[in-house]
Amino acid sequence: MNEPSTVLPSSENNQTLIDNVHPAGWENPQPAPRYNLVVLGGGPAGLVTAAGAAGLGAKVALVENALLGGDCLNNGCVPSKSVVRSGRALHNARNTGLLGALDGANLRANFAGVMARMEKIRAGLSDHDSAQRFSRELGVDVFFGHGRFAGPDRLQVGDKILRFKKAAICTGARAAVPPLAGLEESGYLTNETVFALTELPERLAVFGAGPIGCELAQAFARLGSEVTIFEYGPRLLPREDRDAAEIVRKAFTAEGIRLCFNVRTQHVERRGSERIITYVDDGHSDTLAVDQILIGIGRAPNVDGLDLEKAGIDYHPKSGIKVNDRLQTSNPRIFAAGDVCSRYKFTHTADAQARIVIANALFMGRQRNSRLVIPWATYTSPEIAHVGMYEKEARDRGYQVTTLTVPLDDTDRARIDGETEGFARVHLKKGSDKILGATIVAQHAGEMIGELALAVTNGLGLTAIGRTLHPYPTQAEAIKKLADAYNRSRLTPGLKKVLDLWLRWQRR
Repeated sequence: MNEPSTVLPSSENNQTLIDNVHPAGWENPQPAPRYNLVVLGGGPAGLVTAAGAAGLGAKVALVENALLGGDCLNNGCVPSKSVVRSGRALHNARNTGLLGALDGANLRANFAGVMARMEKIRAGLSDHDSAQRFSRELGVDVFFGHGRFAGPDRLQVGDKILRFKKAAICTGARAAVPPLAGLEESGYLTNETVFALTELPERLAVFGAGPIGCELAQAFARLGSEVTIFEYGPRLLPREDRDAAEIVRKAFTAEGIRLCFNVRTQHVERRGSERIITYVDDGHSDTLAVDQILIGIGRAPNVDGLDLEKAGIDYHPKSGIKVNDRLQTSNPRIFAAGDVCSRYKFTHTADAQARIVIANALFMGRQRNSRLVIPWATYTSPEIAHVGMYEKEARDRGYQVTTLTVPLDDTDRARIDGETEGFARVHLKKGSDKILGATIVAQHAGEMIGELALAVTNGLGLTAIGRTLHPYPTQAEAIKKLADAYNRSRLTPGLKKVLDLWLRWQRR
């Protein structure tokens, strides 16, 4: 019998979550003599792999040590975007004066209500990832417990041995924690614990200015926390274009978030209920007292305790399991997908890689991970969404690049909505309309980037977007305006002269 799981705080919705994704009293089945596929890890990559393979008729075992659904459902995308949404609603309501609304500025958050809503949403979505669904409806043998390899073709869960023809490692990643003196003793939050809070921290320090740190910092600031971000580097969101990150920085500053760049945290000390952070900023030592510390510096792959050596699998503790372009490990019968092996740690990437594993592991497919076109979005306000290459990346790969940018306030809808901060940008192969990469900064950039991702994936040039009618008024018109700008750039002086002669002749 598997060990019972808990999700804090204790509530009806959290109990529903547990009943679905790690039910108490679950009896692991007797293993089949041999499985077509054993999947280790029940997050997005593992669930898609198991469900897809079982749907094609394979005999599948799914092994999960904690909660089915993984980070995405339990302490990642679903809860974080729920809290982000509540923060955005409050922020918008407080700033409706220019739209004619009264008395919004003094709205306060009901933190208990925010978290209760998040728990209800999470519990409602958990049925799709439930053990009962996978076992009864999909025919997957679901095992709860710590899985570890016992050889190149077998996995052990408790006292049971699962023999397999093929296997997929989908164990995901966890929050990376800096080796900072006093941090463990003082206590801290990660994405795995922050959604168990029952009281809003009055003062919150966030370590890290990447996507996780920025999204939650802004959300908690909007809910009423006094937020300070500590970042080792010189700016927010270092992966994104500098001017895109600068728009987010200005928004953070306007919302009262304190930003500390190029700082070196030295140690943390617990004094009563406070955490005292000692850090060096511009050569000067200083301290900050906060109520909670949230770690958002990145992700570390879950490779410990799997006995990968017994299966002949190469890995690195920081970059994860080593795979080839077919997502095959150094053991040819074992594949990997998702955060445990990918540099792009997104749910949609895990989903796509799971489909590659199914094809390549079960049907001798030749699908390649390098062919995936992976868009992503950071859910700050405004959002930053990207697909393809950045300009420097394209130039480093030997492309000559033409970059076109349309400010968001060139669209009527952005002005109507009062959301003019942002832009749409494409990088084109010089002399053509081939899209090498694109970035959008807008309140709903994540919803807008799909059009450009479709174009890049299917080799559609910017001209095809220009031929596509876009509803008026929408902020997505900024994308069509990029195509209009490209078409205007093709009107060379020579061509203008020819057109001028032609039009003069028509007037005769």
